[in-house]
Amino acid sequence: MGRRIVVSGGGTGIGLATAETFAADGDRVVILGRRADVLRAAADKLNAAHGTGLVTWADADLSDPAQTRRAAETIAADGAVDVVVTNAGGNVAATHDGTLEGIADQYRRNFAANVLTAVLLTEALLPHLTRPGGRIVHLSSVAALRGPGSYGGTKAALHAYTFELAKRLGPEGVTANAVAPGYVEDTEFFGERGTPEFIAQQIGQTLTGQPGTPGEIAAAIRYLASPEAAYVTGQVLHINGGAQLGR
Repeated sequence: MGRRIVVSGGGTGIGLATAETFAADGDRVVILGRRADVLRAAADKLNAAHGTGLVTWADADLSDPAQTRRAAETIAADGAVDVVVTNAGGNVAATHDGTLEGIADQYRRNFAANVLTAVLLTEALLPHLTRPGGRIVHLSSVAALRGPGSYGGTKAALHAYTFELAKRLGPEGVTANAVAPGYVEDTEFFGERGTPEFIAQQIGQTLTGQPGTPGEIAAAIRYLASPEAAYVTGQVLHINGGAQLGR
């Protein structure tokens, strides 16, 4: 039997591609998110393709401590966890009404969706993470380097949390890293903002003239979660086609 993997935001996009990558390796995967119907459909699809029972799911709002605790307890009841991938989130408050109240609401909502979902799930599962050999991978964004402020700021906060975890858990043989994608096609991330003009603009910022794919991001996550990456920790891997040069 393969390793045990937890992927938040695992019903669509990068999270789904990540879950499929691990399931294809024969790993047991738990996908988490808020939408039970989406998670159920994703699990059914992956189990049909890779083996009955490999992928299970649980719905929870991971910005809520009580719901996160219940989800973690359910996961831990089936044994130790080898890999935690925190992919839940998004720019859930892309605009505001210009008032201070509206700006405050935007920042709070994006913080809850992107920072709390990662921190609460990780901390809830830390007691159950394999030692040595455990792996933590957070999903960041190119926005952490260049904005927009409320969303990019939350992803920058994940970098600081990643560095903290790497220092805290390194002596126990656990690594913590982040992956920061640029524009990736075939996701729900941009919603109605993803017009043809917007997409062309995003692709035009790359040096390769092409978008990223969920599978490419999943492959990077798979590497960081692998035994071969035991010497890689406290790092942010930028995957953006050169839209933002490394530093």
